[in-house]
Amino acid sequence: MKITVHPLFIALGIASAVFGGFPVFIIYALTALLHECGHIFCAQRLGYACSKISLMPYGAAALCDTDGISAADEIKLALSGPLVNALICVATAGLWWFYPESYAYTDTVFSASAIMLAINLLPAYPLDGGRAARCFLSLFLKEKTAKITLRVLSVALSVAFVFVFFFALKNISLLIFSAFLICSAFEKEVPLSRIAFAAKKPKRGKDIKQVMLNVNSTYKDALRHVDGSKYIIFRFYDDGNLDEITEDELYDMLQEHNIYDKILN
Repeated sequence: MKITVHPLFIALGIASAVFGGFPVFIIYALTALLHECGHIFCAQRLGYACSKISLMPYGAAALCDTDGISAADEIKLALSGPLVNALICVATAGLWWFYPESYAYTDTVFSASAIMLAINLLPAYPLDGGRAARCFLSLFLKEKTAKITLRVLSVALSVAFVFVFFFALKNISLLIFSAFLICSAFEKEVPLSRIAFAAKKPKRGKDIKQVMLNVNSTYKDALRHVDGSKYIIFRFYDDGNLDEITEDELYDMLQEHNIYDKILN
């Protein structure tokens, strides 16, 4: 997994070190990385690949090839990151319950995860909550209309954060986040590319693992069993007939099919 670092992220780290906030900066950076790891783990379990994580001044972002993903899977993928933050909050609170003295060392960990959880659940594009909301709106509206609705909501939330800054809380982070929402609302989406499954064929010399699948199983169902540690042979049993597909054959067939298609037609 490739990790890239934006120059402004480095500048922010240096500024934090100069003004005595470097430990907090590290905690927030690690929290953002764990958040993105949640997305990456979910994407791989759904049969999609992620190529890199970018450390940005406002957090981190994972680049995953999710071309053709269904609305249901995109909601799972969007909420997997906030789920990691929620689990961290629960684990930290549980630690306080059993070891109250640990509060002094973990309060920032809890705060970082709680803030990231709250922010990412906002129904604004391109936050996780916004992506999930767009999928939900697509069930009732045209996809283009759903995207426009979310972008308008992003602008509205951006304006709301500006009002909070001027009339309630003088925190420069509110203005920075407001600018981020405005820029993201009008940023053109990067086109997604199909995963090169042919390039992911396993190397020889691995142990063989046989997996029994239902005859109605999809490529997505099969990919859940592929973890790279063993060479998989998929077997399908139906009415006395036994079909068999190797991991290589599965990857070859995926070049012509969607991961939601049934393997046996």
